[in-house]
Amino acid sequence: MANIIDTTNYDFDAIVVGSGISGGWAAKELTEKGLNVLVLDRGKPLEHSVDYTGEHAPDWKFPFQGKKPRELYKEEYPIQSRVSHSFNEANRHFWNNDKDNPYVNDPDKPFMWARADVVGGRSLLWGRQTYRFSEQDFKANATDGHGIPWPVEYDDIAPWYSYVEKFIGVNGRNEGLPQLPDGEFQKPMPWYALEETIGERLKKKMPNVTLTNGRAAILTEDLPGRSACHYCGPCPRGCSTGSYFSSQSSTLPAAKATGRMTVVANALVDRLEHDPETGKISAVHVIDTQTRERRSYSARVFFLCASTVATTQVLMNSTSAVFPNGLANSNGVLGKYMMDHPLGTMNLGVFLDDMDSYYSGRRPTGLYIPRFRNVGEQDQDADFLRGYGYQTFVARLDWSARFNSKGFGSKLKNDLRKPGQWLWALAYFSECLPSESNQMKLSNKVDRFGIPQVAFDFTWGKNELAIRADAEKQADSIMKAAGAVLSLPASEGMSMPGEGIHEMGTARMGDDPNQAVLNKYNQAHDVANLFVTDGSFMTSSSCVNPSLTYMAFTARAVDYAVKQLAEGHI
Repeated sequence: MANIIDTTNYDFDAIVVGSGISGGWAAKELTEKGLNVLVLDRGKPLEHSVDYTGEHAPDWKFPFQGKKPRELYKEEYPIQSRVSHSFNEANRHFWNNDKDNPYVNDPDKPFMWARADVVGGRSLLWGRQTYRFSEQDFKANATDGHGIPWPVEYDDIAPWYSYVEKFIGVNGRNEGLPQLPDGEFQKPMPWYALEETIGERLKKKMPNVTLTNGRAAILTEDLPGRSACHYCGPCPRGCSTGSYFSSQSSTLPAAKATGRMTVVANALVDRLEHDPETGKISAVHVIDTQTRERRSYSARVFFLCASTVATTQVLMNSTSAVFPNGLANSNGVLGKYMMDHPLGTMNLGVFLDDMDSYYSGRRPTGLYIPRFRNVGEQDQDADFLRGYGYQTFVARLDWSARFNSKGFGSKLKNDLRKPGQWLWALAYFSECLPSESNQMKLSNKVDRFGIPQVAFDFTWGKNELAIRADAEKQADSIMKAAGAVLSLPASEGMSMPGEGIHEMGTARMGDDPNQAVLNKYNQAHDVANLFVTDGSFMTSSSCVNPSLTYMAFTARAVDYAVKQLAEGHI
């Protein structure tokens, strides 16, 4: 992994900004198609396996037995430690330091911006849930009039979904549901005994509700250089076996194998330089985060994959006489129509079934209940548009469930060895409608590098609130149909914007250059050699996790860009 001060080549065929979910794919596809590629990442260098220093370390090896140092978290990681349950002492070095890299966060309208600070980005930290958008998702904006129409249809993207799924390795079940398109799956992970019981009951009592495997980018069958999951458990600490997909385990090694990739860490992209004579980007300007040294690199084509907020920040900061309001922003849309996924645990059910069964290992994905409201047509009893799904999790209480047990000696010990009841949790993820009022912008405050900090203006709308109310109501019905002896509401109120860690939509794609930043190939309408393939391009959000869609569109965009280069159009 080259550091910026050691890099002597300043001219490349392509430059990719960011090395996470999208950037890794851009690097892989560009290099495999014969281009010499520079990958720039503001994060620290991180080597696969070698730098997963806390992967299997027991808690007693960490200060305070692995418990969080409250004052440190409060001072340096107030956002990161709150926004993700996977933030801990074993992987703290993966995450952004909020004190060093702040943004303007209005306490009255907070937005939680989760950020990684290593090469590989959030691909090391994602939940690995891997779902396709459906035909209904791609047509939703045109159907109900919110946002602008997608410039593509499901059939345009389906081959690219398949291409990506085969490479990353996704385990799951095909269900034949139009709202949850089938894919190219490895064998599904097995269910727990209680899940089998619940599944059978739901088939009988709520046949419109499907319980299926959470489709996850975690191997159940070996792939070259990667081993099937052995259910060890600490996924967010890094995965040395490459069982879960990340840029570090998969796309970056593939790009490296071509001999045509250069990676520069600690490389903060300040802005892109636009040449008014050619109408193209001529260079990217970079700050070394360790030395403050400034460098510039040139290329024929540029892929922005720094994550939605960071990419939009770069574009907004790349002002010129031609683009006084930000690069590729002649229509003023950049930064607007931001979306995230509202989420939360709706219900916790207690079950007394299958008490003679337990589980071994730690399955790294739960089950999933795909959208069942407003499927195909609007449900008459639904006071909201679009829909939601549930990610579900099962656990068996341990000895702590019996901490009030009376007695002493062998009887007490034997009682404490018995596991407690089964628990089943339903966590909803819902669609967020695109709204012009939900946006990000540059503030008057600058960071330690002199770059304007971002600020957010984002609130959930009436539709998101109505969906949550319905999700809570339906969750209780599902719990009762599943046979829970007790169904408990698990959370109140909405999640904070940003807590879904699925921020998207600030440089949306569309056919009309007056309403969209990008065309259907993720190419900027205003700048022919600029492509944006992280979540910025999303025209709507669906209710499913978006990472697979980012990867599929990235592979498709690279295919198009390389052909355009070969034909002399870029």
